[in-house]
This record gives sequence, C-alpha cells and structure tokens, in this order.
Amino acid sequence: MKAHHVTLKDIARQLGVTVATVSRALKDYPDISPATKKAVLELATQLKYRPNPIALSLRASRSNVIGVVIPEIVHHFFSTVISGIMDVADQAGYSVMLCQTNESYQREVREAGTLLNSRVDGLLISLSNETEQYDHLQEFLDHGVPLVLFDKVCNELDVTKVIVDDYEGAFTIVEHLIMRGSDKIALMRGPTAASNSRLRLAGYAAALKKHGLPVREEYILECAGGVTYETGMRLTRQIMQLPDPPNAIFTVADPVAIGAITVLKQMGFHVPADVAVAGFSDWEMASVVEPALTSVYQPGFEMGQVSAMLLLEQIEMTQNGREIVPVTKTLPTKLMVRQSSARGGAAVPDMPGRV
Repeated sequence: MKAHHVTLKDIARQLGVTVATVSRALKDYPDISPATKKAVLELATQLKYRPNPIALSLRASRSNVIGVVIPEIVHHFFSTVISGIMDVADQAGYSVMLCQTNESYQREVREAGTLLNSRVDGLLISLSNETEQYDHLQEFLDHGVPLVLFDKVCNELDVTKVIVDDYEGAFTIVEHLIMRGSDKIALMRGPTAASNSRLRLAGYAAALKKHGLPVREEYILECAGGVTYETGMRLTRQIMQLPDPPNAIFTVADPVAIGAITVLKQMGFHVPADVAVAGFSDWEMASVVEPALTSVYQPGFEMGQVSAMLLLEQIEMTQNGREIVPVTKTLPTKLMVRQSSARGGAAVPDMPGRV
C-alpha cells in the first residue's frame, strides 16, 4: 500500500489552523506566536513531515506564467473570458499557458498536473461538467500556488471565486417569459455537477413558484449530449411530442436554444406566437438568428479581467509571505429581450434585467 505523504494541510487540520499559518510557522515568521510555532514543529516532527520538492522549487523562483484551464476554447463566452485574462496578464508582464478539458474530469486532472509541473505562478480554472473531486486542485494549494476558480466553481475548496449571478439571470428570464403570457415553461438544463447549471435550475424553479406555476418534471430535460445545437434539436422534438407540450422553452445555452427554434419551425410552430424561446450567455449569434434570440448576457471579458487581477494579487501576497483571504466576486447579468420571446413577435430593445 502506498504510504501517505504528509502535507501542510494534514498538520493544519490536526491543529485547527490554516495551511498558511503552518507554512509561516515552519519558516519561523515573526508574526506567528511561539506557542503556535512550537505546536507546528512538534507535530511536523511527529508526523515525519518532509517538504515537497516541487513545492520548494515553486517557492524558490517566479516563472511569470499563469495557467488557465477552461472547458472549451471555441466557445463565445470562454473566448471572451480568455481575452479579459490576457488583457490583464499582458499589462502585468505575465504569459498565459492555456489548457482545454473538453468537459472531461480526467483531462482536467492531467492538464492541471502539467501546469503544476511547469511551475506556473498561479492557476485560473473553470471546472469541467464532470468534476466532483478536487484533489488535483488541492495539490496547488498544498504547494503554495494561488488558485482562483471562475464561472463553474465548487464549495469544497476555500479559494477565491469569480462567478456571474446565474440564479438571478435564470429567475429574470423565466419571469419575463411568464409576464409575456407563457405558463408552461420547459427547461433544457446543463449537468447537475456544474455549479452554474444548479443555480440556473434553482432560479427557474423559484420564478415559477413565485407566480404560482408548478415545476413539472416532464418539462425539465438534461442536455446529456452536451450544450449544443444538435442537443437542442433532439430535446425539442422530444418535449413537443408530450400530450401537453410547453408554450415556452428556456435553455442553459444559446446554441441549444437555436437548435430548439430550428426544430419548432420544422414542426410547424411559430416562434414566439406558439412557443417562445430563450437562451443563456448571449452569444454573438443570438442577435442574428431568425427570430433574434432572447438571452441572458454574461460579462465574460470582465470575468476574465477580475479573475486575473485577483490571481495576480494573490501571487504577490504569496511571494511576500502574506496570508491569502479568499473572496467571492459575483458579477451581474443582463436580460436581452428580442423577437423570440417578444409579445406578438415584435422586436423590442435590449432590456436590463433585475440585477
């Protein structure tokens, strides 16, 4: 059986202190009390703690490179996030190593390991839809490498997070569909492992309940084949064959919504007179399809900028021996109302949401 390598986290857990406190105690920082230093050193000796050589090399020098891991590069939202990250990194004199997971947990683990071994100064990551274990990210923290999660995050890691208000965005767009007269609203949701998908599902359900409408399980379909145009087509054929089909469809992403519009037209339905359609993310294509798609705008470029700025701040704090205090930044969304859900199908100006 493989022996367990004792980490700073193990010592911190047993003593009830932070990993940063243990690290500073072992380095004999003056701001750590003598009693805490004594307790840390005694336990480290008892557990036969040995510093990880990778961690030592990472602390010894700076590479001026940050790692970025995203689910998809060819994706309107993530491409804007990358632009925001690179804008900040370039101004600060940092290079970016970019990796793609294709929504695969195994590939995420592999790419994260590659970046750690490449001695990046910090990591920005949006989790894959499959990710439910986080040891590969905890390893960065154990090695003293700052980590910031963005978009798709988790609560299991006590790190800085940058998200959009997915709950409020979904609530706002579903309430819009209700106010236009739709009372049977379907949801094509993302995988429940993804934090943003769970929040959008919660916002959808909350809007229905606020207006006294039932949450009907037959109206909630998972985009199991990926949040794609083809998935939208397949799920729309399925849901419109129900004995009591919906009169509005809200999708987790714009490509799914556009697939829904395509099939509705093929089946002889008029959008939005018979069935209103709305998406999420406000891709560039949303405003040019026919009819133009109502969607929720996400500030991708701003998310990239904010994520990068927070990571660079934490890199500096780490280099100067200061403890990182994790924060969560929530960016607002905006409802963009277009012909696919407008009353009577008439074009209306883009409208701000409730956030």
